[in-house]
Parts: sequence; C-alpha cells; structure tokens
Amino acid sequence: MQWSPKPLPDNDKIKHLQLEIGVPQEIASLLLQRGIDDYESAKSFFRPELSDLHDPFLMLDMREAVYRIIEAIQKEEKIMVYGDYDVDGTTAVALVYSFLMKIYPQCIYYIPDRFEEGYGISTKGIDHAKGENIGLIIAMDCGIKAVDKVNYAKTLGIDFIICDHHLPGEVLPKAVAILDPKQPECSYPFKELCGCGIGFKLIQALNQEQKGTLENLLPFIDLVAIAIAADIVPIVRENRVLTYFGIQQIQENPRLGIRFFISKLKRKINVSDLVFVIAPRINGAGRINHGIHAVALLLSENQEVALSRGRAIELFNSERKELDQKITAQALDQIKLNEEEYSYSSVVFQPDWHKGVLGIVASRLIENYYRPTIVFAASGDYFTGSARSVKGVDIYQILETCKEHIVQFGGHRYAAGLTINPEDYLTFKRAFELAVEQTVLPEQRIPSISYDLEITLDKISPKFHRIMAQMAPFGPGNMCPVFLTKDCLDEGRTKAVGDDQRHLKLEVRDESKSTLSGIGFGMANHISKIKNMELFDILYTVDENEFRGEKSLQLKLKDLKF
Repeated sequence: MQWSPKPLPDNDKIKHLQLEIGVPQEIASLLLQRGIDDYESAKSFFRPELSDLHDPFLMLDMREAVYRIIEAIQKEEKIMVYGDYDVDGTTAVALVYSFLMKIYPQCIYYIPDRFEEGYGISTKGIDHAKGENIGLIIAMDCGIKAVDKVNYAKTLGIDFIICDHHLPGEVLPKAVAILDPKQPECSYPFKELCGCGIGFKLIQALNQEQKGTLENLLPFIDLVAIAIAADIVPIVRENRVLTYFGIQQIQENPRLGIRFFISKLKRKINVSDLVFVIAPRINGAGRINHGIHAVALLLSENQEVALSRGRAIELFNSERKELDQKITAQALDQIKLNEEEYSYSSVVFQPDWHKGVLGIVASRLIENYYRPTIVFAASGDYFTGSARSVKGVDIYQILETCKEHIVQFGGHRYAAGLTINPEDYLTFKRAFELAVEQTVLPEQRIPSISYDLEITLDKISPKFHRIMAQMAPFGPGNMCPVFLTKDCLDEGRTKAVGDDQRHLKLEVRDESKSTLSGIGFGMANHISKIKNMELFDILYTVDENEFRGEKSLQLKLKDLKF
C-alpha cells in the first residue's frame, strides 16, 4: 500500500487560526485541510445549526412539486410514494410517506422487486398505481432517466414528481416537477444531497408552506443520516448538518425499527454504525427478499411488530452474509484460472449466483485483486452484472467505451449495474479488459492511503482527542484524521490476539518517549519483527477504548511498515 501525505497548510495560516479559535497547532492544521480557515467557518463546523439548511425553494421545480401535492390533497387524489430498494430509496420512501400520512392519509408506498422489476421506475409499478387509482406518483432516488415510463404513466392519467440525485440524461422526463440539484439549470447551492436528502428538502418545503418550524422535522432526520452514510455522499455542508442532527436523533430517540439493531452498542452512535450496523440490514431486505420489508420496519409504531420485523431482517442479513462468503470464494477461484489472460480487470460469471449480493462480492474481490471488477449472474434471457472500481478510475466511462457489447447500463463513477446478452459475455470481457488497460495509470493499480499529519505520540492527549472528536460526523469530505508516526518500538507488551491469533495488540513508544496501545486487525504476521525490536512506522486513527468502565485512548492501525 502506498502512503501519501495530504498537502500541508501554510504555517502562517496555521498560527493565525490557532490563535483565533484557541486550539493546538495540529487541530488548526486539520481544520485548514478541510477548508475551515476562520472563526465563523469553525463555529458552523463544530456547532451545526438547523438554520444552516438552505431554503428548499431554491431548488428548481420545488414550488411546482409543493403545489401539485397540495392540489392532490385538495382534490382527494391518491398519492403513491415510489422508491428504489436500496438504503437511500427505502429511507426516502419511509421519510416522505410518513410525513404525508400525518397530513393526508390517502397515500400508499411502492418498492419495485429487485429481481422481477430491477432498478428504477417499472411498468409493473405504474400499472399497480393505476389499479390503486393513483393520481400522483412521487419517485424517490430514481426516475431522472425514466422518460418512457413517465410518458406511459401520463397516458394512464398519472402525474410524476421526481426526486433524484443521479446525473440527468440529455432528455428529461415530462414530469410535473423534477427535484435534482444536478440538473444544469438548478441553482440550488448544494449539489451533493442523496435521494433521501432530496426527499427531506421536499418535506421541508411542505412544512414551510404549512408555517411549521424546522424542529418539526427532527423525527424524520434520522432516516436522512442513515441514507447519507450508506450512499457514501460527502458529509460536508448541508449533509454535515443533516448527519449531525440525524445521529443525535438516533442516539436520543431511536425509532422502533432500528432500536433492535443498535441496542447492543454501549457507546455513542457514529457514522460507522450507520454504515456497518444499520445500512446492511436495511439493504439485506431488498437483496434477499423484498425492499418493502425495510420500509415496513422503518415505519413500525408498535414495539412487538418492530421486533418481529427486525428479527426477520436480521435473518435476511445472515443469509446475505453466507451467500456473500460462498460466492466470493467461487469468484476468487475463477479469477485465479484467468490470471494470465486478464491482469487489469476482474470479470466473473456463474449463472446461479444470487443477484442481490453481486455488488458486495465485487467489492470483496477488489480487496483481494485491486482492480475494476464486474460480477455477473444469469437473469432471464440476459446476464446482469454489478461493477465496482478503484480509487481514481471512472468505471462508468469505461463501460461507455464498451457500450456496443452492452444492452443497458447505469450508475456512478465507482459503482454501476449492467445487462448484456449471454453470447456477448466473452467479447465484453475482452473489451472491458482492454478499456481498463488503456485507462488505468500505473499508480492506480496499487492501493493507496492518504494521511493528514505526521506527529509524535506525545501530541495525542485527552484534550487533543476531545477536540478532534468534535470534528465528527466523519465521512467522505471529512474523513477521520489519519496520522503517521515514525520510528516506533515495542514497549514489551505487544501480542497476537483474537480467536485465530490474526490481530495485533500493540504497546508502542516513539522518539518522544511517549507510550500508547493500539490494535491492528489482521496484522499479527508482523509480530516477530516487532518482538525483534525492529523500528517501524505506523498509520493510524485515534479512538477511545472502554474496558471495564475505564476509558483510554488507543491507536487503530491502518497500516504498518518496517
């Protein structure tokens, strides 16, 4: 793994900020790296306020969306809230549906079946809306490219409001309103909202229209925080405010549907808990069974019902884990067989692989073979695949160069989905390998990690950690600070730990003669060199560890080099 330092701020700027806000030099440096350079920006960073949220009516078509919903209520039309089956889609549906139900009970929600209908707006969903006598569909986290489907709905007398955050195509659907800050004509100040974030702006506008306060929306904001974390959008500016208050809501008053999953956590909730504890379970419903179970769980208002739904989703998640492990092992065997012919990319296929875990498996394969990866399974008359990429490599653009071999594809820079004809599999596989080879730079073939600062261990004091902890919530755009400390030595109590003795429990000192403990997961292979008193460098984050009621600081190792 390559280690690369982030650019260091100018010394004069560090000193100026240090004096202005009264923090250690290292904290001032971390803040400047994040674009915080004066008292006012530091104040809004450390103390987010709901009033920092932008006026929702700055978003293109927001007024039209609000008026159309009010018109539907006045005319007593039925409204359908339609959303994708992943975390962003299901939380967005739960958010908008539960808000509308408080003011207008003639609403239903709909999640497409991942396996029968696939991603986005489906004909089946529109036909279901017609059968339910729906006059207005509000599409969450999808729809920006559903030109034909929106036209079809129009022929049935159904209007659409689209709430999406994906890049629009050249032709926009003929919806009553399209809420998507990524539209070229939209002057909304923050472009990085997730689908549920767009849903929040819609209910904020409706709430504003009813003369409600922002505090009225706090019971819904937890869903936005979960979606922001799961969808890996930058946790900066408006997303930071939403995540900050969303985590607070989960901490202080968690909805019944997620209490079951976080009840074992005996500490403050953080973004990692949203990503690794809550999100996989919400996702598991759509991956293994149906996303509608996730929405039902999030909307639960009865403790026994919530517990029953939570246990069912826990079972889906367990099944997802088993499938993920089994398919990953099979896929790794395939890659080994083709290693000589394909060394820039990994493309694997088995007809019976479960479609719900293809994306997870692709990510797992990248952990083993650091390169753009696609995992295919059979789906009716086609092969359907999930693509994942590595840092700096735009997989969407690579698929664009191979599009003559693809039936359809869509997605983002680092994740995409595609469909191909079975007879085109080998041709596509060769075209993809060639496209990756021509795109990827030599340095992009090696995993890299950036660190914020090089420091000595004596700088890591309780006060230092206390201030740094207030920089949370951490995530893209504001990652937890990573530090480099050089020339470390074993203090004598380093050992291998864990059931399989794979992890490293460290006790280290450096040139400052300060000592700290740390944990390095999967790093026990270094123990003999450490015990031989060889000097080593470490990359790490700083964490607070609690053991038998005692709190202490510990280093969480990212990497270690001799």
